[in-house]
Amino acid sequence: MTDRILTTHAGSLPRTPELTRLLVARDQRRAFDVAELEEVTADAVAATVAAQLATGLDLINDGEVPRVGFSTYVLERIEGFGGAGHRKPTLDSVRFPDYAAFQAKQIVEGADVARVWDPPMAQGQLLYDPTLSGITADLDGFERELAVQAGHARTPAGTFFSAATPGIVSTTLLLDAANPFYGDDRAYVFALAEQLRIEYEAIVARGHVLQLDAPDLAMERVIHFGDATLEEFLAAVDLHVDALNHAIRNIPREQVRLHVCWGNWQGPHQDDVPVDVLLPHLYRARVGAFSIPLGNPRHQHEAPAFREHPLPEGALLIPGVVDVTTNYLEHPQVIANRIVEVAEAVGDPTRVIAGTDCGLSTFASYEFVATDVAWAKLGALVEGAAIASKRLFGS
Repeated sequence: MTDRILTTHAGSLPRTPELTRLLVARDQRRAFDVAELEEVTADAVAATVAAQLATGLDLINDGEVPRVGFSTYVLERIEGFGGAGHRKPTLDSVRFPDYAAFQAKQIVEGADVARVWDPPMAQGQLLYDPTLSGITADLDGFERELAVQAGHARTPAGTFFSAATPGIVSTTLLLDAANPFYGDDRAYVFALAEQLRIEYEAIVARGHVLQLDAPDLAMERVIHFGDATLEEFLAAVDLHVDALNHAIRNIPREQVRLHVCWGNWQGPHQDDVPVDVLLPHLYRARVGAFSIPLGNPRHQHEAPAFREHPLPEGALLIPGVVDVTTNYLEHPQVIANRIVEVAEAVGDPTRVIAGTDCGLSTFASYEFVATDVAWAKLGALVEGAAIASKRLFGS
């Protein structure tokens, strides 16, 4: 039991320009200095861990700073991908051509950006790196900095480590129709589940809570499934949850938290599927906590849905109470109001942990919030949680 609202975030935190440059170069298969990347990454992890502790966050991670992106990093750990796919445009871009043109101006052709919309496809048999070198290096770097901070800074209430889900990988790194190993999406997503299971179990074995990043369970309604019916999309959600459950079958549910979102781009989001439609499907996941955005103009009104659709027994809710697409700095009282509304809808404040809507740098080179503002937002989150705690717990 807790007598206050704990704080966390959705995983990714700002990277330095130097690290972004090197990560994008590696992602684009251009020449880069390996030793420099290792040094810059270690420095970034150290600074990110220290900053989280100094800010007052309770549940922390490595900020995902060693990865080029929250989902495409798996290209460096699973073989079987090649070529280039072409993801569909968002329904925002289809319905609002002026918005699409505005967005196109934000990225200059030939600029150094991560491969988000044209990443490789699954062309062969999937096989996770048997040496586990990538995930081991990330975990080692995080734990090394935790050890450095021990005794010099606050001890965090807990740690977590992020990993992509089979569903988001399958809708980002598309299945090549000519792949001789996987004849349909079901075969592909379950193959991914079996390979990603290796990474999931490695994270939990090191004592960290596993955060599963699954924007496919909401966001892909307006991308991959943009021309599908709602029923077809929800069937895909159920399939992806089944694959997810298969991948975490050996992990206690209290060691897993699931992050679901509608995408953290600056767009209208008018076609986002409502959360009350999703919750019965999301609740099928064998996880101990659900991280869901509620701090943005499109979804803040949906907090009452958790009264209509109560959390599964024993599960926690990590509501996003800070928007990660705008440089507006939320007032702590605004954040406190959001937390209290969610806690009242859930019916038990001990089952609520305050978080952010999504990551603040889900892909290197695709940031919407300035670094100093991002950290100010996290500071406001901590202040807002303290205010909410007084209102909810009386202390």
